[in-house]
Amino acid sequence: MPVPIIIDCDPGHDDAVAILLAAGDPAVDLLAITTVAGNQTVEKTTLNARRICTVAGIADVPIAAGCAQPLVQPLKVADDVHGASGMDGPRFATPTVDVVPEHAVDLMHRILTEHPEPVTLVPTAPLTNIALLLTRYPESAGRIREIVLMGGSTERGNRTPAAEFNVYVDPEAADIVFRSGVPVTMCGLNVTHQALATPEVLARLEALGTELGRTVVELLTFFAATYEQLWGFASPPVHDPVAVARVIDPAIVHCVEASVAVELRGQHTRGATVVDLHRYLDRPVNAQVALALEPDLFWDRVIAAVETLGKRGA
Repeated sequence: MPVPIIIDCDPGHDDAVAILLAAGDPAVDLLAITTVAGNQTVEKTTLNARRICTVAGIADVPIAAGCAQPLVQPLKVADDVHGASGMDGPRFATPTVDVVPEHAVDLMHRILTEHPEPVTLVPTAPLTNIALLLTRYPESAGRIREIVLMGGSTERGNRTPAAEFNVYVDPEAADIVFRSGVPVTMCGLNVTHQALATPEVLARLEALGTELGRTVVELLTFFAATYEQLWGFASPPVHDPVAVARVIDPAIVHCVEASVAVELRGQHTRGATVVDLHRYLDRPVNAQVALALEPDLFWDRVIAAVETLGKRGA
C-alpha cells in the first residue's frame, strides 16, 4: 500500500522536484502540500507550489499556506540561491490550481485526525509549520507515523559555516521537532550533496520530450548556475527529493541512529545540528540520520515520476 504523506515545503527549485516525485511515484500517496516562509516569503512559496502543480497536472492535492515568519527571529530568505521569485528560471503561465481556505497547520491536523492510518510528514523547508502543529495540537503527535525531513547536516552548513538553511531560518522550530518524541529521519547536506543533477540527468529529463520534463531542466539549469557561482559545484545538489525518496524506498537512503540536538545560543553556531554519530554524549537516540545515497536508484525514481506526470498532463 502507498505510504500516505504530507509535504511541507517552501518552493524552491528542489522543493518543486520533491513535489513531482511525491505526486508521480506510486509508492506514496500525497495527501496535501503545505507551504511556509523560507526560500522566499510564504506568498511566493505558495504561488510556486501552485505553479508546479499546474504544469504537472496535479489538481487533486490540496495546497494550504502556512506560517509567514519563523517562531522567534525575522525571516531570512534565500533569494541569492532561488532568485527573486523563489523559483526563477522557467516562465510559468498563470496557475490554475488554487489554495484551500485553511491554514496549513489546521489542514495537517484535520488530515491527521481523519485519515484511517498514521501519516508521514515530509518537511523540506524551515520547520515552523511542523513545530506549530506539535505545540497547538499535541494530540497530533500520535497520528504521525514519522517525520522525514530535509535539513541539518552532520558536517558543515550552507548558510553559515555551521548551519544548514532550513534549520538556520527557524532553529527554535527544529528544536521542537527533534525533541518531540515523534520518530524523525534527518536527510542533511551530507547526504543531499550526493544527489547531483549532472548533465546526464538533465539529458534524461530533456529526452522525455514533455513540457514538464523541459520545465524541470530549466529549473535545474538555473539552480546549477547559482550553485556554481556561490559554492563552485559543477552540478547542483537537489536536496529536497532525497527526503521523499527515503519514504518511497528506504534502501535508496541509508541511515544510522544518532542523537541530534539543535544549537540555539552559539555565537557562531546558532542553527547547527549537533549529530552525535559516535555516542560521545550520554543522550538518547532521537533520530535516524541519513549518511549515504544510492544516486542511480534515486534519479531513476525522480525521472520516472516526471515521466508519469508529463504523460498525464500531455
